[in-house]
Amino acid sequence: MDYNSTLNLPKTEFPMRAGLPMREPAMLKDWEEKSIYAKLMEKNAGKPLYILHDGPPYANGDIHMGTAMNKVLKDFIVRYKNMSGFRAPYVPGWDTHGLPIESQIIKKSKLDRSKMTVPEFRDKCRDFALGFVDTQRGQFMRLGGIGDWFNPYLTLAPEFEACQIEVFGEIYEKGLIYKGLKPVYWCPHDETALAEAEVEYMDQEVSSIYVKFRVEDDKGKLLGLDLSKTFFVIWTTTTWTLPGNVAISVNPGFEYCVASAGGENYIVASELLESVMKAAGIDDYSVGIKLSGADLEHMKTRHPFLDRDSLIITGDHVTLDAGSGCVHTAPGHGHEDFAACRGYDLPVIVPVDAKGFMTEEAGRFAGLYYAKAGAPIEELLSESGLLLATQKISHTYPHCWRCKHPVVYRATEQWFCSVDAIKDAAEKACRGAEWSPAWGEERMVSMVRERSDWCISRQRNWGVPIPIFYCGECKKALINRDTINKVSSVFASEGSNSWFAKDASELLPEGIVCPECGCASFTQETDIMDVWFDSGVTHAAVLEKREELQSPADLYLEGGDQYRGWFQSSLLTSVATKGTAPFKNVLSHGWIVDGEGKKMSKSLGNTILPGDIIKDYGADILRLWVSSADYRNDVRISKEIFKQLSEIYLKIRNTCRFILGNLEGFDPDSMAEPSSLLELDLWALSRLNRLTEKVTQAYEDNEFHIIYHSVHNFCVVELSNFYLDVIKDRLYCSGKDSHGRLSAQTAMYLILDALVRMMAPILAFTSEEIWSFMPHEKGADAESVLFNAMPSVSPEFELGADAADKWERLLALRTEVNLALEAARRDKLIGKPLEACVTIRCGAAERAFLQGVLPELGKVFIVSEVRLEDGPEGIEISRAGGEKCVRCWTYSHEIGGNESHPELCERCAGVVSAQA
Repeated sequence: MDYNSTLNLPKTEFPMRAGLPMREPAMLKDWEEKSIYAKLMEKNAGKPLYILHDGPPYANGDIHMGTAMNKVLKDFIVRYKNMSGFRAPYVPGWDTHGLPIESQIIKKSKLDRSKMTVPEFRDKCRDFALGFVDTQRGQFMRLGGIGDWFNPYLTLAPEFEACQIEVFGEIYEKGLIYKGLKPVYWCPHDETALAEAEVEYMDQEVSSIYVKFRVEDDKGKLLGLDLSKTFFVIWTTTTWTLPGNVAISVNPGFEYCVASAGGENYIVASELLESVMKAAGIDDYSVGIKLSGADLEHMKTRHPFLDRDSLIITGDHVTLDAGSGCVHTAPGHGHEDFAACRGYDLPVIVPVDAKGFMTEEAGRFAGLYYAKAGAPIEELLSESGLLLATQKISHTYPHCWRCKHPVVYRATEQWFCSVDAIKDAAEKACRGAEWSPAWGEERMVSMVRERSDWCISRQRNWGVPIPIFYCGECKKALINRDTINKVSSVFASEGSNSWFAKDASELLPEGIVCPECGCASFTQETDIMDVWFDSGVTHAAVLEKREELQSPADLYLEGGDQYRGWFQSSLLTSVATKGTAPFKNVLSHGWIVDGEGKKMSKSLGNTILPGDIIKDYGADILRLWVSSADYRNDVRISKEIFKQLSEIYLKIRNTCRFILGNLEGFDPDSMAEPSSLLELDLWALSRLNRLTEKVTQAYEDNEFHIIYHSVHNFCVVELSNFYLDVIKDRLYCSGKDSHGRLSAQTAMYLILDALVRMMAPILAFTSEEIWSFMPHEKGADAESVLFNAMPSVSPEFELGADAADKWERLLALRTEVNLALEAARRDKLIGKPLEACVTIRCGAAERAFLQGVLPELGKVFIVSEVRLEDGPEGIEISRAGGEKCVRCWTYSHEIGGNESHPELCERCAGVVSAQA
């Protein structure tokens, strides 16, 4: 007789085999055809809203691992919230304006910009951006994310641009926007002003120089000194800015001294004298007159190579960190210099043009590119005897974060948004939000407190124009509520290209005249707004405009770089217009680094693309990687890491597959009653309760790595290595309709049902696949796991304290027995555990406990026989006596007791007879 045919084994032809990269695209198509996202929103209608507001990625290239991690993290949260009592719509967005698109369209399409009108060029930029919106949309969707993908928000959309104009107008009406001459970050390569958020710092080697400025007028305070041989000594690392020098700043509270050496006199801060003399190679010097910085104010020195004086002024920005305590001051090249010169009626000289070349104001250096001007200036200073010392140092210098070229400070007429006026309100708004990591709050507050006014104008074409008109006669700016309403209306219907395609008269209210001079002729501002202003107003243009959303958002989630970017621009525009933050919670994540912790870069050859991971492993493995690490810190990635993750994934998947295979024929609506469950099955469900508690709290805290580790450990340690291993005998060898098998199937079903739901936010594809094959109770929605609630703790499956203690003791003993069995296998004493007899020797108390559970011990250890004996504590393994049952493989002395089935044990003979 073929006894194997009577076993309750899972079918060999079974779904959920490996091959995620091949199966996932078909599942994505199925989700789209079934409108899963739309149905989810419909099912959750009427529930409380939870809004995770998408920070718009830039539409100028393929996604990378950083953007992939960001989108996956957001999807974890959106999926979880939709399964835990909320309606959580997800509206993706894209940042579609700006300089990088202009640069790339010219480079890739080889456009001759000079032969195109502004509207024609902008059309090309628009098409380029929309092309990458489509590309990135497909790549993001391939990650398994749910959302309103085909109805996103775009910063180039007419309705968005119209709202942006309204926000600009509202901020202007509050007196927070003004035009002024100030030093700003300027990119000579791209010929535009930059905001602080568009600057990054890199180390570079520079020449630092100590320059002598001869004293012209000492205000009678340097008595006895030959002024023709007396010099203020300045120190600078930007030699090319010397043509812009109009002053030397000293700190009024510092002590300054006159050091004499080699017939010359040098004025420096007393505390820095030694380091200055050392840099100059001067060992023999004497110190004479000592004065405070305040005493030096209003003295005059002679510019070292231009025909003008440099005034001695005071400022608290002068420090003793480096240099000489006498600071070269060029108001056209720095914020502190500009501020320091304000009270002295000094000219703002900017001897560098928009392309970075020195102007006529630089004298003999006119026509040189600024970065090339340092060496000849240094050479001239040396020839004239005014170069005291020079040193090579490593210096941190600002660079454009788009083109990576160095930037300069350059005073130009720009439009600014006043940050000083709203700093208190911005700090209050920060304090009212929750930040994770917690240090994010102080970081943001500090950034806002320390930043200067926001330069919002850009000298480019591809963006939203600044809606300012200028009178044709008096040149005064014109902007008011009527002009804003008209421009916004035109943009809403025709887009911002209309600004460049229409005459001012077509964009202004009919009959308007200049309030200053009565002129009816106007021109338009040619600058566009900073793209951070674009993305910064999404709280108004998206959250407040789309009916399925609301403001403030419950969560902003982006990388740590957005503290100076989107987090900050959103905060400032929201505080400027509403006085409140646009978010309730802010969550930031770290950077992606390689397996050794190094920053990923093409030059190092250590980059890994999301598409390559998906091609080799599937999106669910990438999603598992996102969940596996504490993303608040830098996250490592390597091929080795993904190999390990794929093995972990297989363990989780195979655990679910085993359960699913053993649920064939099981009807969830005919489950065993909780009170009738066998104690081991109840133990498994109590462990499920603990997992549910831990996972639920981790989702609430956005601690996804806790979920990853908890689910993995539960599947491997508590299920595969113990519970499922122990109940195999009951599943395969007990009667098909036996209570023992029904009890086990009930527990397994409940475990799988809960596991799939709690894994659904992370393993998007695998959870849907399992859900589609498993049986469901009445009331469950079989179409998608997302349409069902997250699991909750079931009190009826809790073990009593005594039973819980019993199983903890048995598990600890099982670990010891397994070690002994492994040693016996190594010694060739036994093969499989069922060939073993386990003899346990222990004290009286332990023996009394084990005597009470003796019938269960063989099943717990998966051996054929267990004996308890007195004697020294220990575990002994020997071969089991009796014969082997050909059906369950257990060794028993009862084999042959049934004449009809002499090869079977008593239990198997009864089952086979009943099924005959």
